[in-house]
Amino acid sequence: MSAMTKEETEALIQEVLEIYPEKARKDRVKHLAVNDQSLEKSNKCITSNRKSLPGVMTIRGCAYAGSKGVVWGPIKDMIHISHGPVGCGQYSRAGRRNYYVGTTGVNTFGTMNFTSDFQEKVIVFGGDKKLAKAIDEIETLFPLNKGISIQSECPIGLIGDDIEAVAKVKKKEHGKTIVPVRCEGFRGVSQSLGHHIANDAIRDWVLENRDGDESFPITPYDVSVIGDYNIGGDAWASRTLLEEMGLRVVAQWSGDGTIAEIEKTPKVKLNLIHCYRSMNYIARHMEEKYHIPWIEYNFFGPTKIAESLRRIAAHFDQSIIDGAERVIARYEAEYNAVIEKYKPRLQGKRVMLYIGGLRPRHVIGAYEDLGMEVVGTGYEFGHNDDYDRTIKEMGNATLLYDDVTGYEFEEFVKKVQPDLVGSGVKEKYIFQKMGVPFRQMHSWDYSGPYHGYDGFAIFARDMDMTINNPCWKNIKAPWKTDAASEPVKAVA
Repeated sequence: MSAMTKEETEALIQEVLEIYPEKARKDRVKHLAVNDQSLEKSNKCITSNRKSLPGVMTIRGCAYAGSKGVVWGPIKDMIHISHGPVGCGQYSRAGRRNYYVGTTGVNTFGTMNFTSDFQEKVIVFGGDKKLAKAIDEIETLFPLNKGISIQSECPIGLIGDDIEAVAKVKKKEHGKTIVPVRCEGFRGVSQSLGHHIANDAIRDWVLENRDGDESFPITPYDVSVIGDYNIGGDAWASRTLLEEMGLRVVAQWSGDGTIAEIEKTPKVKLNLIHCYRSMNYIARHMEEKYHIPWIEYNFFGPTKIAESLRRIAAHFDQSIIDGAERVIARYEAEYNAVIEKYKPRLQGKRVMLYIGGLRPRHVIGAYEDLGMEVVGTGYEFGHNDDYDRTIKEMGNATLLYDDVTGYEFEEFVKKVQPDLVGSGVKEKYIFQKMGVPFRQMHSWDYSGPYHGYDGFAIFARDMDMTINNPCWKNIKAPWKTDAASEPVKAVA
C-alpha cells in the first residue's frame, strides 16, 4: 500500500471509530491523530496519560509493574519483596531479560521471586507482621544482599499496611537500606505513575545516603547511564561506546546496577538518560539539588548513535570530542557493511510500532538507516512530552495512537498493511495468526542487544529474518480458512 495522505489517514481514524458508541467514540478520538511536523506541542493534536476506557481492551501495565518491573527490579544486589499475593511477583519475575553479572541467590537476586504471599487471613488482619518476618528470613537466608525494597501490591493500599514503619524498624535492626515503595497497582492510570513513585522512593530513601562522603574518587569524565535496563545486554553495548570515547561510567540505572552505584550518582558530571519516560523525574531532582545536567541520548542505529555521541562529547573537553569522532570512525566500516548487506532486503518496508518507554520514537532512526519507514507509532503509557519528541521523528500524515485498543490496532494494521509490526507479547500472537510479520519490541523477542553499533547488526539481522521469512506466505488467518465457515459436527 502506498503512503497515505493526511485526508486518507483522518478518514481511516473515523472509519475505525465508527463501531464505538457515541460516548466511547468521543473519548477515543482524542487519542488518535495524524502526525503534523509543523506542530511544536503534541497536545494540539493528541491526548495522553488518561484513564483507559472501561470495557475496552488496553495493553497497559500498572503502577506496580512500573516500579518493580522496570525501575527497582533490575537493581541486582538488592532483594525486592512483592508485598501482597504471590501472583504479581511471579508474573513480574525475570520477564524483561535484564542481564546481570553475579551469582543468583548469593550476591544477585533479579531473577528470584520474593513475596509475602498474602492469604485471606492477612487481608483481614493486616500484613505488617508477615512483612517484618519476611525481612528477617531474607537476612538469614541471603546475608550478602545490600538492601531490600518493599514493592506494594494492590491490597496494601486497601488494608493500610504501614510499610514505612516496618522499613524504619528493620533498617535499624539490620543496618541496611530498606525502602518502602507505595506502588499499589491501582494507583494512577498506567505503569507510568509507578516509575514516578519509584524515582521518588530512590530520592527519599537512597540518594542521600552518601551525601558528604568524599571517599569516592571523582574524575572530570564521570557519567551515569540512566533508564537503561540492560535488556539483552543493551547497557553493556552502550557502556562500551562511552568508555571508548574516554568517559567513566560510574552508575547504571538500573540494568546490571547496584545500590552503591545509585548512591554514587550525585558525584557524576553528567546524567545520560536513555528512557526519558521512566527516569526523567530523578534526573530533574539531581539537576535541582546537585546541579548535575542531564541529556537524552539514543543509541539505536548509526545515525542516532553518532548524533548522541557528539551531543554527549560537547559537554566535555576536546579530548572527549576527539574520542567521540574516533569511536564513530572506528565503527564506520562495520555499520556500513551491515547497511550494505541488509538495506537491499529491507528498503521500502513499512513498520507500525506500539510499545512503551522510549521505543516508539527511539527506534525510528534505526529503521530509517535500513531504508525502512515507520508509518504508525504510539505509546502504551506515554505523556504529551513523549509525543512532543515524536512529532519531529515521524513523517507527515502518519498515524499516532495513544493507549490504542486491541480492536483499533488490528483495524489499523488491516487497512495500512505494514510489512512489520513491532509491539509487545500481548499482541504478538494475534498478528502472527493474521500472517503479519511481528517483532516483540519490549524485550527484543529473546534477542539483543539492539543498542550500539554491535547491537545495530543484531537489529538488522532480526528485522530481515522476520520480514523475509518464507513462513508468512504459508500462513492464513484461521477465520479466513474454508474450514472456518463449515459448521462443527458433534462427535458421537
